[in-house]
Amino acid sequence: MKQYIAMGLVVLSGLFVFDAVHAQDLPKPKGKVILTVSGSIKNTNTDANTAEFDREMLLNLEVRELNTGTPWSEGVDSYRGPLLRSLMAAVGAQAGNLSVTALNDYSAVVPSQDGEDYNVILAMDLNGTPMSVRNKGPLFLLYPFNELPSLNNEVIHNRSVWQIKSIRVE
Repeated sequence: MKQYIAMGLVVLSGLFVFDAVHAQDLPKPKGKVILTVSGSIKNTNTDANTAEFDREMLLNLEVRELNTGTPWSEGVDSYRGPLLRSLMAAVGAQAGNLSVTALNDYSAVVPSQDGEDYNVILAMDLNGTPMSVRNKGPLFLLYPFNELPSLNNEVIHNRSVWQIKSIRVE
């Protein structure tokens, strides 16, 4: 019986160590914070158990360029920014829904699976220039509309939040 209790304690302590290894602090932003991620995340960099990102930190994630048209612009433009799935991996997000909120408090629920299924980016640059608030920045959740025309529908349009300030993982 003592062997089973001892073995159980070893396994249980191993689980705590395993969990601690996967939970880590992110570096603190050095520049202006443009995105705060909260909720069901393991990796944080604030006392409030949130993850704050400046532009440089976001550019250190896996970045993609996306050439696409949108319902809100004419023609095809070049957008550049980190993949949504890369951001979720960086914060150690649990699978679920993302509540994406804009500067004007518009909010949309985005399934985290969208980031896995499609090359969804948090666009930061438009045609080589950082996106300003006036031009849907600093962050614009953008789907690859030209690559996958089936995404060009009202449901996905409503998930394509611009002027993003925060994401809550639920």
